[in-house]
Amino acid sequence: MSNNSQSMSFQAGEAKGQAQEKASGMMDKAADAAQSAKESVQEAGQQMMEKARGAADAAKDATGMNK
Repeated sequence: MSNNSQSMSFQAGEAKGQAQEKASGMMDKAADAAQSAKESVQEAGQQMMEKARGAADAAKDATGMNK
């Protein structure tokens, strides 16, 4: 009976380790997704600023204020 108990204990520990590894992998994926989203937002913001600058320069050129 001792062997059976040890085997069950080992299997329980193994399952716990696998669950922890899976959770760790999921956390890594979530962190990667968050970083990617952050970079996308920053890039979109940068593009919007450049477009706004271009529009302001075009308006200044059109009104003759850019001389």
